[in-house]
Amino acid sequence: MSADILVDVNHLVKTYGPLRAVDDLSFQVKRGEIVGLLGPNGAGKSTTMKVLTCYLVADGGTASVAGVSIDVDPVEVRRHIGYLPENAPLYTEMRVKEYLEFAGRLRGMPAARRRERIDWAVKACGLEAKYMSPIGALSRGYRQRVGLAQAVLHDPDLLILDEPTSGLDPIQLIEIRKLIMEIGKTKTVFFSTHIMQEVEAVCNRALIINRGRLAADGSPSELKTKLGVNNLENAFLKATGHEALTA
Repeated sequence: MSADILVDVNHLVKTYGPLRAVDDLSFQVKRGEIVGLLGPNGAGKSTTMKVLTCYLVADGGTASVAGVSIDVDPVEVRRHIGYLPENAPLYTEMRVKEYLEFAGRLRGMPAARRRERIDWAVKACGLEAKYMSPIGALSRGYRQRVGLAQAVLHDPDLLILDEPTSGLDPIQLIEIRKLIMEIGKTKTVFFSTHIMQEVEAVCNRALIINRGRLAADGSPSELKTKLGVNNLENAFLKATGHEALTA
């Protein structure tokens, strides 16, 4: 496998009883890419991310992150990943400072390294003004920033973000998009979204999955060209078996 391939997924399968949430899915993500994962509700986006982060065990196929198999050494895989689920599991009674220190200790980071990385994450995520605030008193936008700060705290190779802008107001949404783009300058980012404009604005590549299978792969402009449409919304509709909207 090439050294610039960070995520390698081959024929991945995950079932829930009779339902195949992920069905023979294969793709690769290169270092330095910002990749958007698109798909209808129930397409398998969150399940794919949970398998890659080793929260779920696959029923078939293989996957690796930074050359480490999710089956062979899931603990080592997690060291390479920063993960922000759709509903960030924050301790709302803690202050931002306390929560990030707690997250650093859970990661086994030495005290000096922990302080250095907390300082970096707080600055990178724009949390200086909220550093001593209780998380429970923060807006949803700032809670997402706290979630992102813990995800980048241990300096991972890969950030996996599940619907990172879900439920945000327009200003918060723009701010988090800018933050993802800024973090993407030094990290590989793989995130799911329902918002086409987000993919156009943030991603240099998009994967469209439908019923657990890969339906399309390419940059936003490549997808429009391949599918013969003039916008990403129509590309998404065609890739998932729906009729494109008229202009």
